[in-house]
Amino acid sequence: MVTRSANKWTESARSKNEKKRTHEEPSPEDVVELDSSEEEFELDGLIDEGSDDDREEEDSEHQQEPEENDKEDTGLEADEESELESDSDAELNRMLAQEEGDDESSESDAPSEPQEETTSLTDKVKNIKIRSYSEGSSSIRETTYSDGKLRLIRPEIDPKYESDDSEKEEFNTVGNIPLSAYEEFPHIGYDINGKRIMRPAKGSALEQLLESIDLPAGWTGLLDRNTGGVKNLTQDELELIRRIQSNELTDETLNPYEDTVEWFSSKVEVMPLSGKPEPKRRFVPSQQEQVKILKLVTAIREGRIVHPDKVKEEKFEDPVYDLWQDAEDNTVDQENNWRAPKLAPPTHEESYNPPEEYLLTEKERKEWEETDPSERRLQLLPQKFTALRKVPGYANNIKEIFERSLDLYLAPRVKQAKLNIDPDSLIPELPSPKDLRPFPIRCSTIYEGHSGRIRALSVHPSGFWLATGADDGTVRVWEVLSGREVFKTTIITDSHKGEDFIECIAWNPAENSGILAIAAGEHVYLIVPPIFGFDIENTGKSKIEHGFGYAKHGNIRKAAKGPSNESDDEDTTEAITKQHTSWFKPTPEQADRGISLVVSMKKVSVIKKISWHRKGDYFVTSSPNAGKTSVLVHQLSRHISQAPFNKSRGVIMDAKFHPFKPQLFVVSQRYIRIYDLQKQVLVKKLVSQARWLASIDIHPRGDNVITASYDKRVLWHDLDLSSEPYKTMRYHQKAVRAVAFHKGGLPLFGSASDDGTVHIFHGTVYDDLMSNPLLVPLKKLTGHRVIQSLGVLNMEWHPREAWVFTSGADGTARLWTT
Repeated sequence: MVTRSANKWTESARSKNEKKRTHEEPSPEDVVELDSSEEEFELDGLIDEGSDDDREEEDSEHQQEPEENDKEDTGLEADEESELESDSDAELNRMLAQEEGDDESSESDAPSEPQEETTSLTDKVKNIKIRSYSEGSSSIRETTYSDGKLRLIRPEIDPKYESDDSEKEEFNTVGNIPLSAYEEFPHIGYDINGKRIMRPAKGSALEQLLESIDLPAGWTGLLDRNTGGVKNLTQDELELIRRIQSNELTDETLNPYEDTVEWFSSKVEVMPLSGKPEPKRRFVPSQQEQVKILKLVTAIREGRIVHPDKVKEEKFEDPVYDLWQDAEDNTVDQENNWRAPKLAPPTHEESYNPPEEYLLTEKERKEWEETDPSERRLQLLPQKFTALRKVPGYANNIKEIFERSLDLYLAPRVKQAKLNIDPDSLIPELPSPKDLRPFPIRCSTIYEGHSGRIRALSVHPSGFWLATGADDGTVRVWEVLSGREVFKTTIITDSHKGEDFIECIAWNPAENSGILAIAAGEHVYLIVPPIFGFDIENTGKSKIEHGFGYAKHGNIRKAAKGPSNESDDEDTTEAITKQHTSWFKPTPEQADRGISLVVSMKKVSVIKKISWHRKGDYFVTSSPNAGKTSVLVHQLSRHISQAPFNKSRGVIMDAKFHPFKPQLFVVSQRYIRIYDLQKQVLVKKLVSQARWLASIDIHPRGDNVITASYDKRVLWHDLDLSSEPYKTMRYHQKAVRAVAFHKGGLPLFGSASDDGTVHIFHGTVYDDLMSNPLLVPLKKLTGHRVIQSLGVLNMEWHPREAWVFTSGADGTARLWTT
């Protein structure tokens, strides 16, 4: 808009100035003014070329357009007009005033009809220059010369200016000086005017900590050299970084998948562009090509043109022979063979001029000659020569070389490859014992009162009572939690002391019976301690006395024999034809001591073990040296005892019923036999690697068995895996007396030994037959004293809690809790 208005003003001024020139010449001041501003005017883009009608309309409206332009122009154009006024308004107004005066006079004198102008536009603007101001004209300063003329000072042009530097204008002028040079000053540099740029204030330590925790968007951790503050990334820079990380284009306006412009095939022509028929030469073979083909065929036949593959073959026609083709590969033998040991260097005795002390005396020389050559200490007789040239030849040289070669031939040296195995890799990865709790770790209660070794103990199914039997002939019942003795009875009197001992005791598994079985010598005593209520005591005694109503003397009905198609190693069960035991009522003296029933064995040695059936009506006893009556099964309800085997297979150490199947486990010195009581056949025979088994315990699920042996071993048998032991553990220092599984559902088992320790293990049995049991050692319990090479004699778990009871040769029983 400024350009158009300036054009109008220029044209009107030129026309009026031409008219004025016909009457009056311009003043020298005007000429000077125009000439002085001639360098400041630019003509490009300021002259509008239009029709004559447009020029007439512009001449008639040139006075109104400046006002309209002021309303329509933007703030930028208003700034340009204010600059024009400040610069040349004085000159332009004076010219316009003179021209207006001339116009008035000319209008009054001029005719009414319009006249055509004969002067050209070039002549009109010949002596007039029009100046245009750019957007940066606001930085032009006005001053005057010494003669008072107007002087315009324009901004200095930076010769190193680049278009990209407009946004990187540096406010701080320190240059390449590092900011560390200003660390001790309150300012960080100087601006363009030489004034200090003060350091921005820093927040407190708490604010700095919060800022370091809550990082703002665009945080870089860098300092701005211009301001000394934190330099953050802008949103455009963050967006650019995000696009680079996302493998996107950095320019969001660019579309990499623009549609292809089919310049030639987009428009399908209906008719051909040319209807000219095809020439005949398109269908006739070319004569020139025929000539070229004949030349190529002739060159191939003459051999001047050869195929590249044939050229390569001809280049390598000469054969290359491998000198070591037939040589044997001895690299392996060379790597595994050791070099022959070198001969020992000669000593002073072998020197041609040895010291006097190395020479033999006449006596030593005579002894050396009489000694056999294989037994001589020296193979060479030391001699002394005055010079090396006087040394004679060695007669045994060839013989010694031959003997050395013979030794090297008959004794080859081979490098044996050692297995480079990390010892830690052989140790299985086991879970931490902290993750396998609960298990007993400390002794919480000690039961004292017996004066001899406590060989037997048993926990009541309710878990409240503990029964112990010792060599002093007494049986005591203790309260588990308090350790208080609630019952005591004497089983072995003074007349039998020294011959019989209380070897084993066992509570009846039925909680409402309260029956305690005690094995001492050749007898089994059944008692009901008066520690329960009237109902339990009455129930237990009635079960004991109920069997006296059955006939049990003489022969009984003979049962059918079992199948006889077994191997020699299998034992068959046979019907019992006579009683092997006698069931007696107690004598008055025994009744006073609390004994309710006495079972006496005939031709039976000492009873070592007692085990109840899960229903509480049957119990089995084992005697090592009783022959075919080593294992007897007793029925409480009928007072009948049976010997299931007609012959014995070794020394029987223990016998137990299966937890829920009609099977009987019989332990001998080296074998474990499993019998089916219904079919009366041998089901399985387990082979142990121990020399003398001591006891056995069966897992509550019935598919795993652990045994203790007197040769310091604990063996774990998996019945579904093999007849051999799955795991053989040897961690005790002396004989292992007892082993026991936890019957309350916890994956725990333990072993007791004569070394005075009890080892607690975690044993998980999986339902998956493909997974082997997991055995993890947990704790080693020590507390029992070793007396006469005897330590812990027995152990048993609490029915529900992760507690274990132990008894030892020191006359104490202990409760170990978590």
